[in-house]
Amino acid sequence: MGFYLWLDRDVAWAQGCYEYRPMGAAVVAATDLFTHRDFDSARKVSLPPAARYLGQFASLGQVNGVLQGLRRGARTPACSVHNRVNAR
Repeated sequence: MGFYLWLDRDVAWAQGCYEYRPMGAAVVAATDLFTHRDFDSARKVSLPPAARYLGQFASLGQVNGVLQGLRRGARTPACSVHNRVNAR
């Protein structure tokens, strides 16, 4: 499994794959958590230019952990983030 996560103000976007098969994309409120049912293979990621890339994660639990950490006001995500890209 692999998930990519972006945040744009009050909306969180994720794109995932499972055993090299695309799961599609999901979008939830930044105050919510992702579930497997949120992902739709027909949905494409259409990010606004201001969206901030938060990283690549190995599980949906890690993605949700980052969202929970951001809600608590943590400066660092709740789990390790790989491939972090600085927002421009």
